Order: sequence, then structure tokens, then C-alpha cells
Amino acid sequence: MLTNTQLNRKIKTWIILFIVLLVLSGVTAFPIETELSFLTRHSSYFPEFMQTWITTIYNEVKTVNLNYPHLSYGTDWLAFAHIVIATAFIGPYLDPIKNIWVIQFGMIACIMVFPLALIAGPIRQIPFFWQMIDCSFGVFGFIPLYITYKNIRILEQQNKFA
Repeated sequence: MLTNTQLNRKIKTWIILFIVLLVLSGVTAFPIETELSFLTRHSSYFPEFMQTWITTIYNEVKTVNLNYPHLSYGTDWLAFAHIVIATAFIGPYLDPIKNIWVIQFGMIACIMVFPLALIAGPIRQIPFFWQMIDCSFGVFGFIPLYITYKNIRILEQQNKFA
């Protein structure tokens, strides 16, 4: 059985990992054209069906940025939203038991990735493989949050009997 100190350290580590990954996944929206240009130049490393998709998306983003740069403001707000949501996890970092609801909220948000990707994806003509990549964010976000949730519950139980 882990001590309260060990559990707190474990909880804080998972929360910091989640915050860092959430912020990183968001800020990648800022240089999207640059990232797609890089992927296009190195597309030979991907299967052919992905090469076509990456090239198509790069050309579309480049065209939009050249002709309608204000539309990319939407992806700037996407990046900002990731940062804002990540700040909510400071609460459970500071007081995990009191703020367990933030962890629960995060797990629910991760589950909600699936219907969004699988409903909006086909409507927006997103290839299925890309919908699965989007769904992976839900999976990889849920895992550290679930581990954190379980550890907070253990900490809560230990504190009841302390």
C-alpha cells in the first residue's frame, strides 16, 4: 500500500503529464501550415492513402492562409482552449480530493471525442483513419486521468481512516 505522500506524488505526476500533453496538443494548432509542410516533404514515410490526405490538407490550409488568413484564427482559438482547459487541472494538482470533479470532467470530455469524431468526421469528409487518430486523443487522454482518478479515490479512502 502506498503512503499518502507517495500517492500525492503519483497523482501530481500524472496531472502534470496530462497538462503538458494537453497544452502541447493544443499549441500544435498555431503552426499548422508549417507542420503540414514538413509532413508533406516527408510524406514518403507514410502509406500512400495518408500521403494523399496530408498533401490535400496542406494545399487547402496553404490556400486558405494565402486568401483568407482570418479563418486560421479559429485554430488559434482551438489552441487557446487547450491551454485554458489545461489550467483547470491546476485545481486537482493542488487539492486532488476536493477537485476530483475536474478529473471526472476530463474523462467525460475524452469520451466525448468519440461521437464528435465519428459523427462530424464523415459530414466533413474526414477519412476514417484520421477519425481514428482523433479518437486516439480521447484514449490517450483518458488513461492518465483514469489512473489519477483511481489514485485520488485511494487517497480519499486512506484519509477517511487516518
